Order: sequence, then C-alpha cells, then structure tokens
Amino acid sequence: MDTVDLLLHPLRMRVVNVMYDGRTRTTSELCALLPDISKATLYRHIGILADGGLLVVAQEERVRGSVQRHYRLHRARAVIDPDIVAAMPLDDYRRAFAVAMAALLAEFDTYLDRDGADPITDLVGFRQYTLSLTRDELTEMVTELRDVILARTHHEPAPGRTRYLLSPVLFPVSEPGPEPSA
Repeated sequence: MDTVDLLLHPLRMRVVNVMYDGRTRTTSELCALLPDISKATLYRHIGILADGGLLVVAQEERVRGSVQRHYRLHRARAVIDPDIVAAMPLDDYRRAFAVAMAALLAEFDTYLDRDGADPITDLVGFRQYTLSLTRDELTEMVTELRDVILARTHHEPAPGRTRYLLSPVLFPVSEPGPEPSA
C-alpha cells in the first residue's frame, strides 16, 4: 500500500496525528488517546501503518507473557510526495478532503465528549474568512502561515503544554456575480 492509500483513511490519519509529536507509544497508549476507536480496529490499523513503514517498532518488551511494542512515527514517510500530489486526479483530492474532514470531525467529537471540555477556555475556534488575493499575495500569506506553524511543531510535550490540532483549509470559492445595476 502506498503512502497516499495509507494516509487517506480517517482512522489512520488520526493515528498519524497522535504520533506526529515524535514520542513512542504502545497500542494501549494509543487506545487511551483515541477512546472512540475499538481496540481491535485500532490494532488492525496500527498493523497496516507498521506494514506500510509509517510506524516503526522503536522497542519491544515482554509484559505478562506477550510482547508489547512501542511505536514511533517515521515522519519522513508520513508525508505525501509533492510530485504525487501534483499528479493526483480531482477525485483523489475530493477523497483526501473527505478523509481529512472525517478525521477532524472525529477528533472534535472526542474533544467534546471528554470530561471538562471547555471550548471557551481552550480557545477553540473555527472561523472562516474570505480573502481576495493575487497569486503573489496568496503565496506570501501561505509562506508566512507555514513559518509560524512550523516554528512551533518541534515543541516537546511538557507540563503546561496542551496538544492542539490545527487544520488549515484553503481553496478558491466561487466568484460573486456581477454587481446589480442601479
């Protein structure tokens, strides 16, 4: 299975999101972080990600007669090559967007279902803005946003730090019709 097929599944995308901080985790730890997914289903998809090379076994240890694996994300593999993205047909873009939105919705539901969820205190936001930009202005804005986000992706988990999921979505919308004449 290629990287596109591995990543274009909402559950596997969620596992990759959880693992993206670079920490190693056991399947039990992943089950605790993704409580809405059955253990059997999660085990199956972890196996698929491991077989595909996106998860690697960082450590194995014997626990009560069985082997417990500690997985780490192979970050270089967890990215779809830009040349592949450029060659994707529109139906694959449609599928990728649907998977991303399904994963996002599942993550949001898991957040709201947790004890003490407080969207106001947690600064939860989902605003939409319509911008009119030239290609150069758009490129400049995307570069600035990418720089701001990437500067924070290497923050290690620590007391006082909360993991946040940021999912920027950007696409052109239909142009408004002509102004009505007076």
